Amino acid sequence: MSTISLRLPDSLHDRIRKLSKKDHISINQFAATAIAEKISALETEGYLANRAKQGSRKKFDRALSKVSDKKPDRHDQMGA
Repeated sequence: MSTISLRLPDSLHDRIRKLSKKDHISINQFAATAIAEKISALETEGYLANRAKQGSRKKFDRALSKVSDKKPDRHDQMGA
C-alpha cells in the first residue's frame, strides 16, 4: 500500500468528508474508489476505441443481414 499527500481546496475536502460520512466510509476509501472509477472510465474508453478499430462495415452488414425481417414484439417497440 502506498501513501500520497494530496492538497485539496477546503470546499472539496468538506464535500468529501460529508459524503464519505454519509456513506459510512473513510475519506481514504472514498478517494480510492473515486480514483478507481476514473481509471475504469478512461480504460474502458480506450478499450472500446480499440475494439471499434477492429470492426468493419462489411462485417456489420453481413451480421445484420442474418436478422429476420419481422416486426418486434409489442413490448419491444419504441414508444410502447
